Amino acid sequence: MNPKFTHTQYLVRKQILTLAGAKIDIFDGNGQPILYSQMKAFKLKEDIRLFSDDTMQEELLSIQARSVIDFSATYDVVDSVTGENLGSLRRKGMKSMLKDEWVILDRSETEVGLIKEDSPWMALLRRFLTNLIPQKFHVEMNGERVAFFKQDLNPFVGKLNLDFSLDTNQRLDRRLGLAAAVLLIVIEGQQG
Repeated sequence: MNPKFTHTQYLVRKQILTLAGAKIDIFDGNGQPILYSQMKAFKLKEDIRLFSDDTMQEELLSIQARSVIDFSATYDVVDSVTGENLGSLRRKGMKSMLKDEWVILDRSETEVGLIKEDSPWMALLRRFLTNLIPQKFHVEMNGERVAFFKQDLNPFVGKLNLDFSLDTNQRLDRRLGLAAAVLLIVIEGQQG
């Protein structure tokens, strides 16, 4: 596996000045840029790629929606270098109206984890009163918390801090975790 996917902490930041599509920069725990992402504009199905540098020549990861405009969309995550299917991420459509929730699926479509917004009360406040309350997500694998994602308080720039330090047994593939964070920034960010 590429060493860029072995860090314990990351910062995922959406660029604000893009003409079309969504561009995302991913930094390691020391603030060094290590991955770059781009979602092409005007596509019927989301198609997001992670690259090794800002030239976007070496593709490392592919995140693709299975269907066009689906409220409970499923996104397949593939290692672009090896062609390995890493698993999928499925948005819980109706449940995500009030509190964001995503299901982590393994290669054989078995549910192995959840990504859940921190609190139903805070989620309701965010949706109906103000988007200035940063989102927090807990990542669980087989009922045990393995990571958390925390949004920075910035109404103009989407930033999500990822912390995998609880995952001492490496249960969650960092590539799948990063794909989830990118989806949270891009897809959930479109709601706001």
